[in-house]
Amino acid sequence: MTHHPEEHARFPEISAVVCTYTEERWDLLSAAITSLQRQEQPLKEIIVVADHNESLLNRLRSIPGVVAVPNDGEQGLSGARNSGVAAATGSVVASLDDDAEAARDWSARLREDFLHPAVAGVGCSVEPYWEKGKPEWFPEEFYWVVGCTYRGVPTRRKLIRNPLGAAMAIRRDVFENVGGFRSGLGRLNKTPLGCEETELCVRARQHDPGSIFIQDPAARASHYVPEDRARWRYFRSRCFAEGLSKAAVARSVGSADGLASERAYVTRVLPSGVWNGLRRALRGDLWGVAQAGAI
Repeated sequence: MTHHPEEHARFPEISAVVCTYTEERWDLLSAAITSLQRQEQPLKEIIVVADHNESLLNRLRSIPGVVAVPNDGEQGLSGARNSGVAAATGSVVASLDDDAEAARDWSARLREDFLHPAVAGVGCSVEPYWEKGKPEWFPEEFYWVVGCTYRGVPTRRKLIRNPLGAAMAIRRDVFENVGGFRSGLGRLNKTPLGCEETELCVRARQHDPGSIFIQDPAARASHYVPEDRARWRYFRSRCFAEGLSKAAVARSVGSADGLASERAYVTRVLPSGVWNGLRRALRGDLWGVAQAGAI
């Protein structure tokens, strides 16, 4: 796409933030950082937040080109993200999970998306990278369980309520206007809570109804899925934790806004998934029954 010189002046500077909490994921974290350093369109800065882990923070400080900062807030992903936002100097703050990798044109796609002044945030396409291969029973309607784009998310650029947290970008002035991610939501070490980005985006829209969030499938990332997260036990616990998180969001911003997307998901996406699974079974693929049963 060709732009006039005056359009380049409107391109935002993007700060990337990666939050991490343990040295056990060092190889994955290193891959995430490398994917950001190799962007075709260089980022303004790469900020890595160590969540109350001094040893990890010191190790991060040895990586060239990385701004390593501690989580000065409450322990957990929300506090770490807020610390990253506080350290960011770009007009857009892009978040990438420490076990994800961004495509080489990720930042370039995001810069294009934020040319429109009404865009407050952008969701990305996040594909799973299964450590041991995708379980046959695992329905794509539930890829959100492993932090990935699930069936039901728009497959072309379209308005959404909120992006997935594994790879997303939000204007820094959103945080200045409505505050940061709410403590009490978001993952705490291995406790699989979430919805901190949902609550923030709903708050942002309530503050400024003219702002929009969009899904851009062309802004791509991959997300590592370890074997233990591809098991039924994790699937159940993550779904249960999501229910707790959704209830907290509804209490915070009201059920009308806080659960609007979930109503469409439950009434349209999930029934369609069950029917598709049963149709597969009728064609002789019995894993379709397993997927329908999981839903």
